[in-house]
Amino acid sequence: MAGNNRELADFLRRARSQCDPAHAGLPADGRVRRVPGLRREEVALLAGVSTDYYARLEQGRRIVPSPAVVDALGRALELDAAGRAHLADLIGLGSASPRPRTREVQRVRPGLHQLLDALDGEPALLLGRRMDVLVPRQETLGA
Repeated sequence: MAGNNRELADFLRRARSQCDPAHAGLPADGRVRRVPGLRREEVALLAGVSTDYYARLEQGRRIVPSPAVVDALGRALELDAAGRAHLADLIGLGSASPRPRTREVQRVRPGLHQLLDALDGEPALLLGRRMDVLVPRQETLGA
């Protein structure tokens, strides 16, 4: 297990052991608890993920959950803001700042301008890849 994944696994186990099942709103089922805190399946239930998925996270496997799953895990484990930030950092969501999306400007080739000019008197419209209007050409109809 890689170093960062081991830290994630240890953090999840520690956070799970510090949660009180009664405080989490889980009914007493009468089973003997071998470890303090919540069981893996209880954390998975509270977070809305499968038990297998949570177990793989806690084992430190290479899984990158979505920000929504990380938020749900933070709520299920009753983490404070610092704990949630640390969890996101361990998973890799907090350390990488999101790259601003730059839109590539789509240019119209000169040949297309010539084609539109050849449509003498006809209305025409040239749309780009994202269905944005690149060249509007409005002619008066029925003049």
